[in-house]
Amino acid sequence: MEITGRIIQKLGLQEGTSAKGGWKKQDFIVETSEKFPKKVCVSAWTEKVDDLNRFNINDEVKLSVNLESREYNGRWYTDVRFWKIEAAGAASGNAPVDTNRANPAPPVFEDMGSSNNDNNDDLPF
Repeated sequence: MEITGRIIQKLGLQEGTSAKGGWKKQDFIVETSEKFPKKVCVSAWTEKVDDLNRFNINDEVKLSVNLESREYNGRWYTDVRFWKIEAAGAASGNAPVDTNRANPAPPVFEDMGSSNNDNNDDLPF
C-alpha cells in the first residue's frame, strides 16, 4: 500500500533492548494530499529510522507501507510501518521514455503489385 503526503510531525525516538538485541522506533505523522486530507501515524523501526531522518518536517514523501492489526486483552491495535520512503516527486522508474512508442510512426503499406490480374480493386487481398 502507498501513502503520499507531507510530514507534519516527528514524535520522540524510543529505544530499548529485547532478546534479539537493541531496537529503536520513531513514529511520525503524515498528512495525505487528498481532497479531504487524513493524518496517519506511521512507525519507523531500527534501520528505517535513519531513512526517515533524511526527511524534514513539511517534506512531501511517498511511503510504501504494511498494515497489521493485532488483538490484546479484547482491544485491537493497528500498526502502520513503512518499508520504503522517497520524495513524493521522485520517479520510481528512471528509464528514458521511448519517444517512438509515445508517438508511433504511421503504418507503411507495401505495394502488392498487380497480383489481382484484371481486377481494379486497390485492396491487397
